[in-house]
Amino acid sequence: MSWGYRAFVRPALFAQESEAIHNRTLAALGWAAERPWLCRALAAAVDVPELPVELFGLRFPNPVGLAAGMDKQAAAVPAWRALGFGFSELGGVTWHAQPGNPAPRMFRAVADKALVNRMGFNNGGARALAERLTSWRDRGRWPDHPVGINLGKSKLTPLTEAADDYANSFRVLWPLVDFFVVNVSSPNTPNLRQLQDKAALDEILAALQQVNTKQAKSAKPKPLLVKVAPDLTFEALDEILELVGPRQLAGLVATNTTIARPATDDARCRRTYAEAGGLSGRPLRDRSTEVIRHLFRQTKGKVPLIGVGGIASAADAWEKITAGASLVQVYSGLVYEGPGLVGEIARGLRWRMETEGMKEIGSAVGMQAMKP
Repeated sequence: MSWGYRAFVRPALFAQESEAIHNRTLAALGWAAERPWLCRALAAAVDVPELPVELFGLRFPNPVGLAAGMDKQAAAVPAWRALGFGFSELGGVTWHAQPGNPAPRMFRAVADKALVNRMGFNNGGARALAERLTSWRDRGRWPDHPVGINLGKSKLTPLTEAADDYANSFRVLWPLVDFFVVNVSSPNTPNLRQLQDKAALDEILAALQQVNTKQAKSAKPKPLLVKVAPDLTFEALDEILELVGPRQLAGLVATNTTIARPATDDARCRRTYAEAGGLSGRPLRDRSTEVIRHLFRQTKGKVPLIGVGGIASAADAWEKITAGASLVQVYSGLVYEGPGLVGEIARGLRWRMETEGMKEIGSAVGMQAMKP
């Protein structure tokens, strides 16, 4: 399936403006998501094997997830499971609806299989997302895999009021999904990354856990994770790790997009890299793996990690998992490799497990991280 996508479909898609084709593709998936028979046909076509993972008190059918940013409005919730994903992370969502940054704001570096975006948390706001999620549930179209929400800060909200902004979104969305990711690492909202500072992040997490405890009542609190930037120093990452215990974080997502740019001889890539925004895709792969390995080593594997950044094959996913990631996510890889990517990764991971004599994918987590 991926070969056909690369040879025939991708050239036609890439002839169109990046954000425009993203929106058209999402609209098509949303149309498919409304039709159970079509979702069943998609699931049969991609044929993704079960590689179950138990994490955060949740069961993931396989460790390959959809990264945040692809479906900010919950337009295609059932379709992601039909495409074989073991989980999906929707958003980023902010408390206030906002248009995001001016277009154009998404660019391809095709030779490097990379994307640069400065979307700026364009979304309809937490209350609109809650209505959409409720609609999927009420119509019996909820997927049988974990669904999470990526929480961002509204652009108009001052940094000093960030904790309330995040908490408002969390409160409205809490009953509807399985886990939440706190995004303080996007480079596309002014000054947002300042919230990765330990004191600022601690204030946000304290507010969220207060809501978590109040909302849970007799139920379990929702797993809460933090997404970190690949541009942080190891020392800064270690400061975030110091909040894991006190704020009862379920894990970390490593990593967001990067503001760094790789060297390239390709003129088109250079033009793309001159654009402001976060870089994702293949050039991010090594740094995100490096961050995952560091976090795994520092915590001795006791803090679950979701690995994201440059995953476009089973080999890439295996690298992330053996570096310490219990789950992985794709975004740019899906753009470049097509909808067959999830199945290819899952089948490749199963083959690696069989080669290594493993019965479960969890046995591979961190197996290379502790080596010199």
